[in-house]
Amino acid sequence: MPGRSPPIRHSASLLARGLLCLGLAAMPVSAGRAAEGPAATVPIPPPVPPERPDTLKPALAPAEAGPPVPPARPAELTPPAASAPKDAAKDTAKPLGGADGAKPEIPTPPPTPPGRPPELSGGAALTLKVAPPDDTACRTRLKRLGVDFEPLTPIAEGQCTAPLPLKVTKFADGVALPQGATLTCRAAEALARWVTEVQVEAERALKHPLTGLELGGSYVCRGQNHDLDAKLSEHAFANAADVMGFTFAGRASIPVKAMAEGSDEAQFLAAIRGKACGFFRTVLGPGTNAAHANHFHLDERERNAGHRLCE
Repeated sequence: MPGRSPPIRHSASLLARGLLCLGLAAMPVSAGRAAEGPAATVPIPPPVPPERPDTLKPALAPAEAGPPVPPARPAELTPPAASAPKDAAKDTAKPLGGADGAKPEIPTPPPTPPGRPPELSGGAALTLKVAPPDDTACRTRLKRLGVDFEPLTPIAEGQCTAPLPLKVTKFADGVALPQGATLTCRAAEALARWVTEVQVEAERALKHPLTGLELGGSYVCRGQNHDLDAKLSEHAFANAADVMGFTFAGRASIPVKAMAEGSDEAQFLAAIRGKACGFFRTVLGPGTNAAHANHFHLDERERNAGHRLCE
């Protein structure tokens, strides 16, 4: 119908304008976003930790309170208070320093040490003596070893002492000591046991029994190596013996000295010298030094950790 065509064109025109407006409205927004680029990341604050439970919170002390006070000492561990004179109590109650800064007065003088007992004072102290060791068991062993001996009176020459000396005159199997020997029981026992080994070696190596020992000395109040300024020798305590030679039945005696290498005498002396190291703490002889070139020095000197000197 010709009368209705204009309204249709008007509607289409309105629709086209609306689409154009929508397109124009959309264009600035897209251009703006393209210019800004990707959106910036906003940092997120870290999570807050949970609040501490009340049971784990320390008790708050009042502001005026001082440092914590340790618990009181139990009554059973508290020493009883010593009674003091009234004047002393007054003095101890004074403050440590006066208003003028003066030092506190000492209430009483310090206690004096107790007096020395009468038995440790004056001349009585000089008469004190150390009881000698009991050597009853040692003397019993000497008798079982076949040793002839007799007790002597105590020896006291200045620092040279021997409270229980013995005089030894014969060993087992009739091995004699023509000069005798003044020794402590311990030294005499060591010598007796060594002589038994010497007898065995004499019969094995020399085919002749041992009959005696020639001693150069036992107790002598002197220093080492006869030096007046040296430390006292064990001879000064009847704790040493110097063996100069050996006598045998049916053959010549053997002195202690350097012998021809390989000879029966040299082998005999070397063997018995080595065995002496098992009985004495000190064994010296030819080759040790010039002072021992003609005898065996045998003694029982005590050393640290049981050390022995065998040269």
